[in-house]
Amino acid sequence: MIPDYHIHTSLCRHATGMPPDYRDAAGALGMDELCITDHSPNPDGFAQYVCMTMNDFPRYCDSISGLQDARSPTVLLGIEIEYYNGCENHFNSWLPQYSFDLVMASVHFIDDWPVDKDPESWNGVDVAGAWRRYFTVLQRMVDSGLFDVVGHLDLPKKFGHRPPDKLISELAQPVLDRIASMGMTIEINTSGLEKRAAEIYPAPFLIALALEREIPICFGSDAHAPEQVGRHFNEAIELVKDIGYQSYARYRARQQSSQLLPAP
Repeated sequence: MIPDYHIHTSLCRHATGMPPDYRDAAGALGMDELCITDHSPNPDGFAQYVCMTMNDFPRYCDSISGLQDARSPTVLLGIEIEYYNGCENHFNSWLPQYSFDLVMASVHFIDDWPVDKDPESWNGVDVAGAWRRYFTVLQRMVDSGLFDVVGHLDLPKKFGHRPPDKLISELAQPVLDRIASMGMTIEINTSGLEKRAAEIYPAPFLIALALEREIPICFGSDAHAPEQVGRHFNEAIELVKDIGYQSYARYRARQQSSQLLPAP
């Protein structure tokens, strides 16, 4: 089983379980590695209802370091950064203070609107306009140069609201070009299969565009409970191999390496 690089704990206040519970779940699946990537704290109070507090963060680090022993699977220290305008002022100095193995970043908000929280909030929204604004924020996130992995690249489709694929492709390609030039990885996030979108993030045609640019991929369940670790990974592996990927990325100390995808 390939490693799961997108896992949340109860410290982010919208998940259950702590790192030991997730290691046990990953071990039962035969994983040799997983990365805990809880939502990072920030001093600005942004999205605090889904993020760790600054006071919680030392406990988070301690809970993971306590699992970094000789037992399998290996537990990596990761973080998911909730990108928002101006957050670079904090994360430029905060990230280097800690020995992260992987720093994932994602966009859940367009200005103050959480695009993935409430399906009713999409009522009356200009869907194409919302996607344009989303990719504008995503471009800024990538351009910051602070992060290793882009999480769930086409998140706005969560509730089924999406413009034609042609427009999404036009919006995504400049961002993918920049991801490639920055040497970043994109996440194959399997949680979308259990949402109204009923599709992995990102969509297959976006994965194909990423392959054209030789952008590496990694895999994440976006687990918010231990039983969700590794969900739908076999399906995801089959999908990316059908598209043409032969390898995936692993991280240690924020350094990327490549490993062949497993045989069926």
